[in-house]
Amino acid sequence: MSLLEDEFGDIIKKARQGHGMTCDDVAKKASIPVASLQKIEGCMQTPTLHEIQTIAPLLSLDPSPLEKIGRNQWHPREIPSWVGKNVATILGNINGYEVKGYLLHDTTTRDAIMIDTAYSPEKMLQHISALDLNLKAVCLTHGHHDHAHGIDKIVMAHPTTVYLGQGDMSMVKEYPLHIPINPALDGHTIDIGSIKLHFIATPGHTPGGICYSTGPVCFVGDTLFAGSIGRSCPSTLYSTHLQSIKSQIFYLDNSTILLPGHGPATTVGEEKAHNPFVANQALQQC
Repeated sequence: MSLLEDEFGDIIKKARQGHGMTCDDVAKKASIPVASLQKIEGCMQTPTLHEIQTIAPLLSLDPSPLEKIGRNQWHPREIPSWVGKNVATILGNINGYEVKGYLLHDTTTRDAIMIDTAYSPEKMLQHISALDLNLKAVCLTHGHHDHAHGIDKIVMAHPTTVYLGQGDMSMVKEYPLHIPINPALDGHTIDIGSIKLHFIATPGHTPGGICYSTGPVCFVGDTLFAGSIGRSCPSTLYSTHLQSIKSQIFYLDNSTILLPGHGPATTVGEEKAHNPFVANQALQQC
């Protein structure tokens, strides 16, 4: 069982920044010492029940799932084994920080699509070779370096089209001179053998964030983590970010497996119940 991507302190910090509040702002309104809040955000101090119940409503977070995460009392269920039939997970790292990329493939035709590079083009190329895959496209969930690094090496070895949300094109400006990058448009569909991959626009973590869904499985990048979300970049996209999750991801069936760029997999149903950013009353306030 892998650890959640975010601890209590990470969640508090992301929500606080999304609301445009300083540590001093939150500490004053919560009537707690600012030094204590800073230690909580730095994951150096376990929050008390009083602190959880006081801070949560200030940041429109659902206190119940927040408390369970703070007490390490919730973890998503293991994903079913059938996911591995068509999805290979590649684990890369950037300065010791784990990042995930995926190879979605049809077992009959061997056609495949890469979802992000896992900051490890070498590992991706090794898996493509080992699985004897025909790479048909590279679909980037967003333009951050840990997800897009190495696309030039991959396309050099396997000439193909790269897709990226229009709003993130400036993040990969060093690549278009060498390889074609097409805008990933909401509602677009591409085929991988018998599998259809649907493009879902989810701005928020970045302006051009895109998720990719097969129906049973959705690759969510940093739009959503198990029990958390990626940091909204810039923070002014925070409300847009939460709305993207509510209107685009939570529109999917509750059983849909969500495969993020960091941390363990989860499902739509579990996030509706256990993600403090978008669960229950927090969702209604978005």
